[in-house]
Amino acid sequence: QQRLINLFPLLTFSGPDGEKTWPKKYPYCGGVFQSPIDFHNDILQYDSTLLPLELEGYNVSSTDQFMLTNNGHSVRMSLLPTMHIRNLPFQYTAAQLHLHWGNRNRPEGSEHTISGRHFAAELHIVHYNSDKYPDVTTAIDKSDGLAVLAVLIEAGPLNPSYEKIFNHFQNVKYKGEFPGFDIQELLPDRLDEYYRYEGSLTTPPCYPSVLWTVFRHPVKVSQEQLLALETALYCTQANDPTPLEMVNNFRHVQEFDERLVSVSFHQDQQEFSHNTTFPKIIGSLFFFLFVAQWDQESKSTQRLSFDLGE
Repeated sequence: QQRLINLFPLLTFSGPDGEKTWPKKYPYCGGVFQSPIDFHNDILQYDSTLLPLELEGYNVSSTDQFMLTNNGHSVRMSLLPTMHIRNLPFQYTAAQLHLHWGNRNRPEGSEHTISGRHFAAELHIVHYNSDKYPDVTTAIDKSDGLAVLAVLIEAGPLNPSYEKIFNHFQNVKYKGEFPGFDIQELLPDRLDEYYRYEGSLTTPPCYPSVLWTVFRHPVKVSQEQLLALETALYCTQANDPTPLEMVNNFRHVQEFDERLVSVSFHQDQQEFSHNTTFPKIIGSLFFFLFVAQWDQESKSTQRLSFDLGE
């Protein structure tokens, strides 16, 4: 059975050469403005100036071809220079998209989290600032160089749009082409609700050069599609006698001190109740028990005072 095999140097996220060692070789990985992060109430701030994203050229003709490759830590699909994000401070042109995921036993491979909750996987669509830089290679280390659209992915029904990518995993050994389609189909329906912050690449060299847009609403793919993502790819070279599956290729959340995340929507309590509902219930229970105990002790004290004739 053919698999999509790595053509690039090995990058590991865990183990002795995992992400904790990255700063030794790549100093930015231990620096500021690092990604991914966890979105929780304390750091979120509503910004009424954030507009729905305007995407141009995303509906790619089937006569055009996408190239799918294995870069050693993800599966990457090249995109066309006719694809743009329009209503950011600069025009950003698409370069590539890739995914991050967990493993078949623990499908919690998203990089960004919401109130500590991981999603099954995460899609990144990478763009570069084409107003200022000629290509993504030039832009990648500039503070205003990149803009990434991030889509959180969770289990649900079969997703025909994602199948256009996933069904090529088993058929392509090294790299291969397949027909164009509407890339916007990979995004949530609501392009007006998202988190926005300045961060970094999530793999070395971790340049703090990314304007992140993480969509509020996840998209759904089937369990079978997730399994294909979690089992079809290998980190090792084609001739390696001990092939290593590509799993858990996500970076853990980074510290986010003294910064705020802008959000284009008003948060409701339900969305951020993942880690707070149970403590609130317990807290309320203890409060009522305390009041009941205090009331009981108060009545006992009154009876004692009466018995002593005070």
